[in-house]
Amino acid sequence: MSSYQIITTDVLVVGAGLAGERAAIEAATHGLDCIILSLIPPRRSHSTAAQGGMQAALGNCAMGKGDNPDVHFVDTVKGSDWGCDQDVARLFVENAPIAVRQMSHWGVPWNRVVAGKKKLPDGREIEDTKDKEGLITARDFGGTAKWRTCYTSDGTGHTLQYAMDSIVVKLGITVHDRTEAIALIHDGTTCLGVVARCLRTGELRIYLAKSTVIATGGYGRLYGASTNAVINEGSGMFIALETGIVPLGNMEAVQFHPTGMVPVWILITEGARGDGGYLLDKNLHRFMPDYEPVKKELASRDVVARRMMLHIRKGYGVDSPYGPHLWLDIRHLGAKHINTNLREIANICRNFNGIDPVKDLIPVRPTQHYSMGGVRTNIDGAAYGLKGLFAVGEAACWDLHGFNRLGGNSLAETIVSGMVVGKKIAQYTLGATLDYNYSLLQDFARQQQERINNLIQGKNGRENVYQIRREMEQTLMDYVGIFRNGPDLEKAVAKLQDLYHRSLQIGLRSDGRWANPELASALRMPGMLKLALCIAYGALQRTESRGSHYREDYPARDDVNWLKRTLAYWKPGHDLPTLEYEPVKITELPPGDRGYGESTQVKK
Repeated sequence: MSSYQIITTDVLVVGAGLAGERAAIEAATHGLDCIILSLIPPRRSHSTAAQGGMQAALGNCAMGKGDNPDVHFVDTVKGSDWGCDQDVARLFVENAPIAVRQMSHWGVPWNRVVAGKKKLPDGREIEDTKDKEGLITARDFGGTAKWRTCYTSDGTGHTLQYAMDSIVVKLGITVHDRTEAIALIHDGTTCLGVVARCLRTGELRIYLAKSTVIATGGYGRLYGASTNAVINEGSGMFIALETGIVPLGNMEAVQFHPTGMVPVWILITEGARGDGGYLLDKNLHRFMPDYEPVKKELASRDVVARRMMLHIRKGYGVDSPYGPHLWLDIRHLGAKHINTNLREIANICRNFNGIDPVKDLIPVRPTQHYSMGGVRTNIDGAAYGLKGLFAVGEAACWDLHGFNRLGGNSLAETIVSGMVVGKKIAQYTLGATLDYNYSLLQDFARQQQERINNLIQGKNGRENVYQIRREMEQTLMDYVGIFRNGPDLEKAVAKLQDLYHRSLQIGLRSDGRWANPELASALRMPGMLKLALCIAYGALQRTESRGSHYREDYPARDDVNWLKRTLAYWKPGHDLPTLEYEPVKITELPPGDRGYGESTQVKK
């Protein structure tokens, strides 16, 4: 039997987006050796695609006056529909201003306050004062009481990722790109590292570490239409789930962004509405004030997405070959503003849809965008179930977001969690020893090699991975979307169970050698279906509506029975997750009315 190469480090970070790189930087600055694994070069990470901004209570601009972490905390808890961990929310809002200023120090060219009077698209006049000129400014985002979303035009993720990666390079942190972690190595108590597959050569390697960090982002590509990059398939989540020990939290909490551009589903930033854009129906009527007279287009994302789909259901959608859609209108903002502050989406519209938003309406429909669920961790970012395993960013259920994330809080979370959890990772690693059994490491690698051999040789069957994937994507789109109900969710669970069994019988059409995409997809497919089942089954069992989880047959939020977090475990040999629940920690703000949306429907 062959032996596999073993690469040893202090801290192993799986994922090179903002959260992963920030955690690696923190570990490196504590004198620890660190390796980052990534499917792609770090600057191609999905973090780079974030557009609108990063929330931090600075209070520099006129419409942010009086902002502070307390106000940010209330917005975040209300936005989560009281599903978040309030200790985590408090930690986050206190550290976000530090993080945004640190990123400025590292080279992010934040937009700055320009003194003078300005007229907003709705006719209001505001004045930025001379004493604030040159300080970091902010724009309006949904579900917030103050303007606090710091931005660099509409390319905020791009500038943050490039600045962050420059620090990674400066510190000499090792990055192994085009490398995929396909299994966690553990002894039932402690995580020891991963088995990884080189996407260039197909060879397997063992990475051994005192601390392993999952930072692989979300699972958006489980759905047929998503704003996520093609790499966002939930791989970090499902390799944790497949241990049978580590749970995933709140997987039924799936965010649909109101403005995915039809038909390519690329994100059109919330900043377009924050800067004054309107949503129009087929009659060119601005309909959001009819539903949300106070927040209008800037209620929280779950609310705006539901209002849009309800309006389409009423027959006000614009017919198209890709289904009905609505319009986003930013023409009144003017060419100068669009080509400066919204230049990324302007280029996206021109390059991917052949339209010019300076003079054309943008076709939009709510599209899967973000996963509030993920690897369940405590406030220190330590995963439940295995020592030495951590998770940060969208891959984690740190539980900052509960059942709905506010726009701008995810980009902020990547950097804040990378910073504060990174310190906890460093503290743990400095006190840890690396004890392992050589045979155990090799056995984990051999199990993965056997999986690969069986797929190539068709030993388990000849199911087509691409057909199974298409059916999974369509099932989630049809039955586990914005509006949910019991019968549809039962159909989804039954169909996904069947697809899961079929995924265990996949055989390759190709030879599986070298950089083979069919083999990579076949290796991921059972894990992706486990995630899909966690989403659908968790949604079926949660008989209430909270945040992004909206049950038409249970339209009220039920704080008596459901003020709790779902924990999904996957036991060996099962075809459904085992669900357990833990209480949501309420430390400061008791459940109440969100002030927008359907939150007045609270079950007593």
